Amino acid sequence: MQSPYQASDIENKWQQQWTEKELYKTEENSDKPKFYALSMFPYPSGKLHMGHVRNYVITDVIARFQRMNGHRVLHPMGWDAFGLPAENAAIDRGIPPATWTYQNIDQMRSQLKQLGLSIDWDREVATCSPEYYKWTQWLFLQFYQAGLAYQKEAAVNWDPIDQTVLANEQVDGDGYSWRSGAKVERKLLRQWFFKITDYAEQLLQDLCQLDGWPERVKTMQENWIGKSVGAYLEFPVIDKDEKIAVFTTRPDTVYGVTYVVLAPEHPLTPLVTTPDRKKAVEDFIKEVSAESEIDRTADDKPKKGVLTGGKAINPFTGEEIPILIANYVLYEYGTGAVMGVPAHDVRDFKFAKENNLPIKVVIIPDDSDNEVPELQEAYTEPGTMVNSGSFTGMDSTKGKNAVIQFAENQGYGKKRIQYRLRDWLISRQRYWGCPIPVVHCPNCGTVPVPDQDLPVKLPDQVEFSGRGPSPLAKMEDWVNVPCPSCGTPAKRETDTMDTFIDSSWYFLRYTDANNENEPFSLDRVNNWMGVDQYVGGIEHAILHLLYSRFFTKVVRDRGLVNVDEPFKRLLTQGMVQGITYKNPVTGKYILPENIEEREETNAEGKTETVYYDKATGDRLSVFYEKMSKSKYNGVDPQVVLSKYGADTARMFILFKAPPEKDLEWDDADVEGQYRFLNRVWTLVNEFIDNSQSAENKTIDKTKLSKTEKDLRRAIHTAIKEISEDLNGDYQFNTAVSELMKLNNALRDSKDKNSPVYREGIETLILLLAPFAPHIGEELWQLLGNSESVHLQPWLTVDEEALTVDEITLVIQIMGKTRGTISVPAGATKDELQQFAQESEVAQKYITGKEIKKVIVVPNKLVNFVVV
Repeated sequence: MQSPYQASDIENKWQQQWTEKELYKTEENSDKPKFYALSMFPYPSGKLHMGHVRNYVITDVIARFQRMNGHRVLHPMGWDAFGLPAENAAIDRGIPPATWTYQNIDQMRSQLKQLGLSIDWDREVATCSPEYYKWTQWLFLQFYQAGLAYQKEAAVNWDPIDQTVLANEQVDGDGYSWRSGAKVERKLLRQWFFKITDYAEQLLQDLCQLDGWPERVKTMQENWIGKSVGAYLEFPVIDKDEKIAVFTTRPDTVYGVTYVVLAPEHPLTPLVTTPDRKKAVEDFIKEVSAESEIDRTADDKPKKGVLTGGKAINPFTGEEIPILIANYVLYEYGTGAVMGVPAHDVRDFKFAKENNLPIKVVIIPDDSDNEVPELQEAYTEPGTMVNSGSFTGMDSTKGKNAVIQFAENQGYGKKRIQYRLRDWLISRQRYWGCPIPVVHCPNCGTVPVPDQDLPVKLPDQVEFSGRGPSPLAKMEDWVNVPCPSCGTPAKRETDTMDTFIDSSWYFLRYTDANNENEPFSLDRVNNWMGVDQYVGGIEHAILHLLYSRFFTKVVRDRGLVNVDEPFKRLLTQGMVQGITYKNPVTGKYILPENIEEREETNAEGKTETVYYDKATGDRLSVFYEKMSKSKYNGVDPQVVLSKYGADTARMFILFKAPPEKDLEWDDADVEGQYRFLNRVWTLVNEFIDNSQSAENKTIDKTKLSKTEKDLRRAIHTAIKEISEDLNGDYQFNTAVSELMKLNNALRDSKDKNSPVYREGIETLILLLAPFAPHIGEELWQLLGNSESVHLQPWLTVDEEALTVDEITLVIQIMGKTRGTISVPAGATKDELQQFAQESEVAQKYITGKEIKKVIVVPNKLVNFVVV
């Protein structure tokens, strides 16, 4: 007698047994082909959210499928554990960052195990562990030795009240500090950088290797790298020896330059400022220093500037042009200066209008009959060059190269390739990060910490106030050390590394996670890399992926790995969205308990449910939006796991939407998947109770009845379709649909003692196992199998079973369907006409009538036209 489906009991049982049997331990030395399945590792915030669940379930299905297909699979997990939230927790809760972080890791690990993920937990890493960040520091020194790590002054976000540096995420959209509320300023500090620009061209060119990446992600990376081909031009400063260097992609407009603009921070600014303009310039620099980068560069923000009093010469025209400083020019971008061509640049046009600067047209449309128009807006298209000296009349596209060649001949400039990509600023003035392993010596300068002294560990007894410099800078016993080179009293570097560094190489560490002597051995890393399938959110499409690609290329060039790219295939899963209630009057999101439901009649006379804010009585807007605590629309995975079990949660996540699309959470659909698993449970248990006679029978294909052939066709169609859905472009939702179809075909079968029916039951369980691993394992064992279902080979399609012996032919009279008949598959058009004409269905309507015409659509219908 079958027992009811008890999800929690089954799941607890198998999670324990899989752990005891080390079912998912990675096969290191094997003749099997490898498959490296990886999800982007999580930040240990304390609780899983539905975005986590979706990410890890998707990867788990892929890993299980590949394991059943004969691959040795590496499927690891770890924690992106450094970062600002832990330090904020220390400030707010008075708890050490390490304590808070490891508590969260323990909680989230437990929740991940509840999902039944096929993870090799022996390879778990946490980036905040000294055993991990020792090698992060060692890799930093590899960059330093290669000349790819350096220090220079750079602008940071500065909180004038807390007297501390703020990360970008600590500054709100209006440029205010999230903690103190102060207007954030820009301040120059000495910072560490990685020279990613040295690899800009490789990063761009190697995108063509990434056939398994979404095109939009490759486009985003290409745009971020931002390769531009143009000209480097120099404008001499009058009465000075200096020249102002600019880069432009429009050298064909150089005769239209009517001013040049420096960034306020540009070192030439004080040099070109005349005494009578000194106060105005200083006041403006002070004003700009209080603006965030967003304030300065956003298209909808005002473009402000002041004259310095200095002048430069346009070497192409010999004209004197004014030098200004402006807020929209940043010293960190390009040369920190731009040439103003207001007639042919939208931003310059707006700036010139607002500051009463001259506008000179040097490009006109090809069809303008050489008339120079009075511009109402900037003309930015190609055209014919005018007012351009010897280049007048030339096509502007050809004029670009001609002007560059002229500039090179005259010594005014040269052709240059430039990238939007800037070097990677890795310094963070924070405690909870990987210490930068260098010492600053008054005699030797910057000295790397010797390998044998790694890791440079974070001190334990630290006070957190959220104000002033990094806590590390206040710890004299930690900061003051002898120089590793000469022994002179020196100081440690007190900046820590950007957490993006930790996540830029963790996939390499997984290949050899317990190695105490090196970050990873050459044999093991080359055995597993690159990652065959990487899964994560689209929000990481640029920085994390770009930095990981850069890191891989650098360690390749250091002889530590032999791949060019870290991730062969990339799947960017969509977000999980929850039903959201918002008051359009107040702009506030509303808690579900503060909502009143009413049944009302709409304009069409239909009854609908309408939602109101209990506090204000305002009618609420109802829509789906990304789950968030602040929007009160989240669903706690733990609640779902407790009520329905992990397999139901997995099935819903996979079925509700294609993996790359956003998923709208719906409790009714969760319930639907729970009912489906119950139907499978009932079906298999009924077979076990009632159909044991089919157990030892073999299938004789030559003696199958029509119903058995139909059932085998359904079985092998499911194998074919699900196999295709789990290869290449993953379509888990349609795969689950195929499982449902097979379940229905088995339920509707009339001969449950047939060996074909047993084949169907076994097939259903094997196909279900990657999706719902616990119930799959339980049902497989109930069938009398001793080895795990997850160690079984994936099923192969019997193409013969897919062959159709008969088809259904529609009979039409005068275009109207009158019935159907069964006919042999593959019948010719003449044979189909004969079968149709002789059928009882047709005879009712054509007897005694003249057939004027017969229309035969092969394998579909026969239509008789009669009079």
